[in-house]
Amino acid sequence: MPAAGFSVSASAGSEFDAKITPIVIISCFMAATGGLMFGYDVGISGGVTSMDDFLIKFFPEVYRRKHETKESNYCKYDNQGLQLFTSSLYLAGLTATFFASYTTRNLGRRLTMLIAGVFFIVGVILNGAAQDLPMLIVGRILLGCGVGFANQAVPLFLSEIAPTRIRGGLNILFQLNVTIGILFASLVNYGTNKIHPWGWRLSLSLAGIPALLLTVGALLVVDTPNSLIERGRLEEGKAVLKKIRGTENVEPEYNEILEASRIAHQVKHPFRNLLQRRNRPQLIIAIFLQIFQQFTGINAIMFYAPVLFNTLGFKSDAALYSAVITGAVNVLSTVVSIYSVDRVGRRVLLLEAGVQMFLSQVVIAVVLGLKVSDHSDNLGRGYAIFVVLMVCTFVSSFAWSWGPLGWLIPSETFPLETRSAGQSVTVCVNLLFTFVIAQAFLSMLCHLKYGIFAFFSAWVVVMSVFVLFFLPETKNVPIEEMAEKVWKQHWFWKRFIADDDDKTNGADGAVKLARP
Repeated sequence: MPAAGFSVSASAGSEFDAKITPIVIISCFMAATGGLMFGYDVGISGGVTSMDDFLIKFFPEVYRRKHETKESNYCKYDNQGLQLFTSSLYLAGLTATFFASYTTRNLGRRLTMLIAGVFFIVGVILNGAAQDLPMLIVGRILLGCGVGFANQAVPLFLSEIAPTRIRGGLNILFQLNVTIGILFASLVNYGTNKIHPWGWRLSLSLAGIPALLLTVGALLVVDTPNSLIERGRLEEGKAVLKKIRGTENVEPEYNEILEASRIAHQVKHPFRNLLQRRNRPQLIIAIFLQIFQQFTGINAIMFYAPVLFNTLGFKSDAALYSAVITGAVNVLSTVVSIYSVDRVGRRVLLLEAGVQMFLSQVVIAVVLGLKVSDHSDNLGRGYAIFVVLMVCTFVSSFAWSWGPLGWLIPSETFPLETRSAGQSVTVCVNLLFTFVIAQAFLSMLCHLKYGIFAFFSAWVVVMSVFVLFFLPETKNVPIEEMAEKVWKQHWFWKRFIADDDDKTNGADGAVKLARP
C-alpha cells in the first residue's frame, strides 16, 4: 500500500511529519474488529428473541402470548426476563469498564483489547451451549465484560495511532465495524430462523468469528506511542512513532506526547481530576453525547428490529428480512461518515441528522397511530414498505452522525492525563443508558404504543439544540491542542478554562500547563 504524505501544524510552530502508512491502516482495521463483536452482540439478540424455538425453551410464556392469546400487538413481547437477556450484556459492560480504565492506562491499549477478546470467546461458548436461562445470562454477562474492555480501549487506540488529518475517518472504523456486525447478525438470523430446533444456538455461536478476529488482532498490533510513553517506555514509544508515521522526523510530535505524559504522571487520581473546572467541558459533552446517542432511539430499533417489525404486522421472515435491510443501510451510511467527517466537520453532520431523524420518527408515529391498533396489525403492504423506508431514513442519518461521532468526539477531546478516565466515563454512561433502553423498550412499546417514536423524536430536538449551542468543532485539531484551539475559543466553555495562574491539579499538586 503506497504511503500518502501530509503534514499537520504543531503547537510550537513546527510541523508533524506523517504519512498514511500501511501499519496504521492495518492496525486500525484489526483494532476496529472490537466494533464488529459489539455490533454482532447488538444485532443478534433481537432476531434470536423473536425465534419460536428460543422462546419455547427459555420463555414459554412469551411464546404462548405471541401465538395463542389476544394480547395487544404492542405487548406480546413485554417480559422482563426476555429484556434481561438483551440488557444484561450492557449492565456487565458498565461494571467492566471501571476495570478496563485501569488496564488501559497501566497495561496498555493492546493488552486491554486482548482481555476483551478472551471474555468474548468464553461468553460465546456459554451462550451457544446454554441449557437454561442462568447459563444464558452468564454468557451474556461475559460478553458484556468484553464490550466494556473493547469499548474502552479501541476508540483510544484508533485516536492515538491515527495521523490528525484522518483521525476522524479511521476512528469511525470502530463504528463501521459495529454496523457490519449488526448486518452480519441480521443475515445470520434470517438463515438460522429456518433451522429447527437449534438455529438460535448457531446464531449465538457464530459470534465466535469476530471474537477470534479481535483476539488475533490484539496479538498482532503494536501499542500506541502515547500508551508506551505514558508507561515509561520512551525509546520503544519513539521507535513505534517513527514506524507508524513513516518518517524519522518525529521529534515535534514525540516531545508533545512526552510533555503530555509528564503532566499525566503528576495526576495520581485521574477520575478526581476529571471533576476539576478546566476538565468540565470535555466531561459534560462526553456524558451528554452518550445520553443523547441512546435517546435517539437507535438501539431500541437495532436490539429489537425483528420483534418491532413483528409487532407492526410483518410475518416472521419479513421481519427478519426488514432487519437485514436496515442493517445494510446502517453500514452504507457509516461509510458516508468516514468520507465526510474530516471534510464537513462534526457539527454539520449532527445537525443535519437531527432534522432527518426527527422527521422520520414523527412520520412513523403518525402512520402507526392511524394503521396499527391493539388487536389489528393490518398495516397493508404499501404502508409496511413505507414504514421500513422511514426506519431506513432514520437509521441512515444516525449512522453518519450520532453513531460514530458519539464515540469519536469524546475520544479526541480529553487531554492525556484524563483520557483513560474520561473514556471510562464515556463508556460507562453509554452502557448505562443502553441498559436502560434495552431493559425498558418492550415495556415502553406496550404502554406508549406508536407514541414511543414521538417520545424519541422529542429527544432529537433537545440534542440538536445542545449541538447547536454547546458543541465546538474539533475537525483537524491535534488532540493535544484542544484546550487552546477549541475550548478557549468557545463562547461558553472558555469560562471553564482558567488562565495559567489558576491551573492546578488540586489534590494531586499544582501542575503548570505551558501556554504556547
